[in-house]
Amino acid sequence: MGVVAKRSSMIFYSGGDDHYSHRVRIVLAEKGVAVDIVEVTEESHPEELADLNPYNSVPTLLDRDLVLYESKVMMEYLDERFPHPPLLPVYPVARAQSRLWMHRIEREWCPLVEQIQQGPKKEADKARKELRESLIGISPIFEDMPFFMSDEFTLVDCCLAPILWRLPVLGIELPEKQVKPLMGYMERVFDREGFKAALSEGEREMRP
Repeated sequence: MGVVAKRSSMIFYSGGDDHYSHRVRIVLAEKGVAVDIVEVTEESHPEELADLNPYNSVPTLLDRDLVLYESKVMMEYLDERFPHPPLLPVYPVARAQSRLWMHRIEREWCPLVEQIQQGPKKEADKARKELRESLIGISPIFEDMPFFMSDEFTLVDCCLAPILWRLPVLGIELPEKQVKPLMGYMERVFDREGFKAALSEGEREMRP
């Protein structure tokens, strides 16, 4: 992947089915950043990654001499380094609110995704039910605004969209009649050129 707008010495080490990597790839695509994507798997794990990142994990972003290995830090760095289009609000209060939404996604929903993917069956089933109910509960917020608590696409959407994209492989089926606003949101986000460009080959296969 790489929507080329400018020459860049940037390398992004990415997991093809990792939602944390996916969120950063969305930011890169939305910004039109020239970047070399290195897909990391258990079978293909670059030796240099351990030298760059003390956790030897993905996502990892290398920009000249700078190495970042926390997804939210990467996203905000990219938003500041490539300011157009902006993916955080201009005003401090709105920016702080967006950061809080990102934090809540990180604290409340990301652990549920990991539990579904890696936990024992009983705990995975419990997490699956909890995530499903939470998503049903937030659906009404999309009745008044096209994106997550915003009229504009933001970094919050970049965090949420990879989770929503993975619902089929997580075994979560939403009741369409109850979540029409959320389904409309998903359609809007998944139809964005940046979102489509950011998908890895494995992610494209997650949905029919």
